[in-house]
Amino acid sequence: MYRRTFLKIAMISSAGIGSLLKSNFSLAKGISSKAFEGVTGERCYVAPAKGPIPTSLTDLFKVGPGPSSSHTIAPLRISSDFLKALENLPKDVMDKAQSIEVRLFGSLSATGKGHRTDRAILAGLLGQKPETCDTRLMDELQDTTKRYTTTIGGKTFVLGRDIIVWDKVEHNYPYSNTMIMRLIGKNGETLFEREYYSTGGGFYQWKGQPPPNRGKPVYPYGSMIEFKMLVQEHKKSLHEIMMENEKAIMKVGDKEVIAHLDFILKTMENSVKQGISEEGLLPAPFEFHRKAKRVYERSKKARATDRLMQQISSYALAGSEGNAAGRLAVTAPTLGSAGTMPALVYMMKHHLKLSQDAMRKGLLAAGLVGFLCKHNASVAGADVGCQGEIGVASSMASAMISYATGASIDVTEVAATIALEHHLGMSCDPVGGFVLIPCIERNAFGAIKAYNAYLLAKNEITSQRWEDLDRVIIAMYETGMAMSPRFKETGTGGLAVTMVDC
Repeated sequence: MYRRTFLKIAMISSAGIGSLLKSNFSLAKGISSKAFEGVTGERCYVAPAKGPIPTSLTDLFKVGPGPSSSHTIAPLRISSDFLKALENLPKDVMDKAQSIEVRLFGSLSATGKGHRTDRAILAGLLGQKPETCDTRLMDELQDTTKRYTTTIGGKTFVLGRDIIVWDKVEHNYPYSNTMIMRLIGKNGETLFEREYYSTGGGFYQWKGQPPPNRGKPVYPYGSMIEFKMLVQEHKKSLHEIMMENEKAIMKVGDKEVIAHLDFILKTMENSVKQGISEEGLLPAPFEFHRKAKRVYERSKKARATDRLMQQISSYALAGSEGNAAGRLAVTAPTLGSAGTMPALVYMMKHHLKLSQDAMRKGLLAAGLVGFLCKHNASVAGADVGCQGEIGVASSMASAMISYATGASIDVTEVAATIALEHHLGMSCDPVGGFVLIPCIERNAFGAIKAYNAYLLAKNEITSQRWEDLDRVIIAMYETGMAMSPRFKETGTGGLAVTMVDC
C-alpha cells in the first residue's frame, strides 16, 4: 500500500469517520493546523457526497463548433434534443402548434450573443448535430435578419432570431445557464415545454430527465484516493481501470473506446495544424488579429532557450483561435479551454514522437482528472470561474503528458495537482462576452503551466508532497462559490468591462 494512502486511511480512522471506501470523505495527508502558531481547531476536507462517477469519456470529450461549450455546444445539443422531442409529440398536439420560443437565463442571456448561442439554437432546430455541424451554416446564421422555414413533426415553422428571448441574468433556477424551450399554440398557450440546464463542458440536462440507460462502472470511485486504492487493490493500472469502466458504462468493447480516443486526438491535432497556417481577423465587433501562425513561424528562428515555449504557445493559440472562429473543437474540458490540451497533444506527437498507444493512455489519465473536477467541483466558468476551464484543462494536460511518458499514478496526480493549484481564483471575464480576450492567450499560459507542472512532478519526491488533487479540487470549488457572479462569465466585471469610450 502507498505510504500516503496509508496515512490518509489512518487519519480518517482515527477521526472516527470510518471506511474510506464507504464514504465520500477525502482527507489528505495534509499539514495539521497544530503546526501553525495561533491556529486553533481542526479542518477536515469533505468531498460532496455524490457517489461514484458515472461519466463517460464520450461525455467529457465532445466535438462541436466553437466558441463555447456551455454557450454553443450545449445549446446546440439542447435544441437538437428539443427537436427530437417535438418530432415524437402526438399529431393532435403538433396540429395546434404555431411557433417555438426559447428563453435564456443567467450567463446564457448575459454573454450568449458573443458566444453565438443564438446561432447554435437555430442550427440545432434546423437539424444540425455538434460533431458534424456545417460551419458554413453557422457563418450564414450570423445574419440576424434571415429567417428559415423548416418542417418538424409534419408542421411548418419559421425560425429566426425573434424566437429567442434574452431573459434575466439573475434568477432562481438551479443552474446559472438555464434555457427554457417551448412549443407555443395559436392562442399563445404553451403546448410543450422543457427546462434545460447547460452545466459546463457541453454537458446538459433537463428537469425531470430520466437516468440514461447505461451500465455501471466496474471499479466505482468518487475521488482520487478511492481511485488509487482500486489501483492498489486490484493490481490494475490507471488506463486499465479507465478502459474497463468506459466499456461497462457505455456497453461497448475495446474497439469503440479506442476509436473515440483516436477521434479526439486527431481532432485536437488537426485544430493545431490548421490554426498555425491561418492568418487574418477573427469574428468580433472589433478588430482582432490571429497570431498563432506568426508566433509559430518566429519560433523556428528563436533561441534554443525560447523555441519550445514559443512553439507550445503557438499550438495553444492555434487551437483556441480556431475555436473562436467557430471551427470544430474538443471540449477538454470546455471549448473556452480548447487550445490547452491540443497544444500538448501536438507536442507529444511531433516533438516527443510518442506512440499512439501512449497518447491514448495519456488521454485516459486526462479523462480521470476531468471526471474528478466535474464530479466534485465544476468545469463551468459560470459556476467557478476560469479556474474550472483553463485550470482544469491545464491539470488534465499535465496528467496526460506525465502518464503518456511513463510516469506513475503518484507522479501523474502530483502533476495534475500542481497545474490546478496555480490556477485557483482565476475569474471568467471575457471582454464584451467574446471568447477572445483573455481567453485565447490564457490557453497558451495554461499549456505552458501544464508542461511546467509535468517537469516539476517528474522530479518530485511524491512522499514529500502535502497537497493532493482531491483537496485542491475542493479548494477550487470553495473559491468558485465565494467568487462574485460579476467574475463568472456574466460579462459584468473585471476585464469584461475594460472597454474605453474616450
